[in-house]
Amino acid sequence: MITGRMLRDAFISGANNISNQRQAVDALNVFPVPDGDTGTNMSMSASAARRELKRIPDDATVSRVADVCASALLRGARGNSGVILSLLFRGFSRGLKNETEADAEHIVRALEKGVESAYKAVMKPTEGTILTVARVAAMRAREELHADTTTEEIWDVILEAGREALAETPELLPVLKKAGVVDAGGQGLIVVFEGMAEVFHGRPGVEPGEEKPADSDSIHPDRNAAGEYVGEITHTYCTEFLVKKTENSIDPQDLREFLESIGDCVVVVDDDDIIKCHVHTDHPGQALEKAGTNGAQLTSLKFENMREQYEAQKASIVEPESDAGFKYAAVDPSREYGFVAVAAGEGVQKLFEDLGVDNIVSGGQTMNPSTDDILSAVHATPAKTVFVLPNNKNIIMAAEQATKLADRRVVVLQTRTIPQGLSAMLAFDPDADATANQLAMQKAFERVGTGQVTFAARDSDFDGHKIKEGELLALENGRLAFTEKDLTRAVVRLAKALTHRDSSFVTLLYGEEIEDGLAESVREAVADKLPDDVEVALIKGGQPVYYFIISVE
Repeated sequence: MITGRMLRDAFISGANNISNQRQAVDALNVFPVPDGDTGTNMSMSASAARRELKRIPDDATVSRVADVCASALLRGARGNSGVILSLLFRGFSRGLKNETEADAEHIVRALEKGVESAYKAVMKPTEGTILTVARVAAMRAREELHADTTTEEIWDVILEAGREALAETPELLPVLKKAGVVDAGGQGLIVVFEGMAEVFHGRPGVEPGEEKPADSDSIHPDRNAAGEYVGEITHTYCTEFLVKKTENSIDPQDLREFLESIGDCVVVVDDDDIIKCHVHTDHPGQALEKAGTNGAQLTSLKFENMREQYEAQKASIVEPESDAGFKYAAVDPSREYGFVAVAAGEGVQKLFEDLGVDNIVSGGQTMNPSTDDILSAVHATPAKTVFVLPNNKNIIMAAEQATKLADRRVVVLQTRTIPQGLSAMLAFDPDADATANQLAMQKAFERVGTGQVTFAARDSDFDGHKIKEGELLALENGRLAFTEKDLTRAVVRLAKALTHRDSSFVTLLYGEEIEDGLAESVREAVADKLPDDVEVALIKGGQPVYYFIISVE
């Protein structure tokens, strides 16, 4: 049997293990742009739980330990990998509820519930990732569970099945196979499980700072692979919402038929008071308009751009623990809307402030804020509805977790870049309702083209590009477009690629390492190569990582 003390020490050991091995897990990412690495994000998320677990007394029940771990992990979750890790361990909280000690059946049930939570939370679950590793481990444990199976034996089954599933991830994701590596998130989960196994087997747990390298047959530190695979997608937006039923609300069958006419993967669940809807479509606005026929109220709106779901990586420096420093503010009944944005750079942050953002969370590339950081900013915004602009793809899931913890309504817009966030703010209408604003702001940021010029954090062979550390990288709407050695040529070439016949404005935000004189000469070079009717503006953004951010509208 596993006692509360054992489970506490096992969780702490697992957190120490991922912290010790974070760089090896980080090395599994291929995209050379500095960003939130899988190992670093999982390590920082687990560290948040470790701090809380150390306060738990030896006589605590397994239910109490699991509750504390799940709550701390959720609040400390950073990046997509950290959020998924928190969801998996939320299952332990549910599976061990009201239990004093845990046997093998409890452990299997807890892992199954964690897998269920994680799969439900991901819009388009991708096999060959951390999700697959957890699912296969839980399934095998259930198959091999017997009345006399001990907790040590069942954890060995979980570990063995997880390792086997991890080894198979390259067969499920071509991007992993091409790079010759396994999935980073899956490897991170195994590292956590290995740390827990030490305690379950009666051995001293892993201590902080112990260099316990991961299995060299699984990890290749000299190779990199993208953590998220983007496969063939028929429709762009995963759209979910609830319809509050009234006498005049749309018939669920009629709504189902309409959704099937504009998309696929349609789910319409008719309950007593609501109609729960899910559809993959290129026209989320049409889906909402149809569902809102006869003035029906919509709630719990959720959108996900499925074509842009991929993981990236960051330099292997762990940021200090965040202290957001926001002061709680109760909701002001007279104030309808408030705004929270994630941004880095004095000039960029000033732009958001000028557009009406109440609170700014410092973060972005190489600085993924936690769910608790974002939640603190939300709770410091005294409005009935708070719009959150993550402005980075690897921060969206952490922001969405904050919606479940907030004491006011939170709407997370799926902004993945600074230009998208600025465009969304410009589209806000204080006289419109929240749903209309959400749709208008989404449409606005989807029309913006974003270019980013940065440096290669490491040597890499990615998407047909042989990249050397320190080379300039040009990203077009998040995708690597080309490499360059000359900064001016890179910015001009990228701006031209983003500009189309209907473009009217190009804005260049220059970073903290760019001198004013150089920035102006780059602006002149860009203006010289674009049509005369395209206005080119220059703003000192002061952002880290990116030498230039280009916005094209």
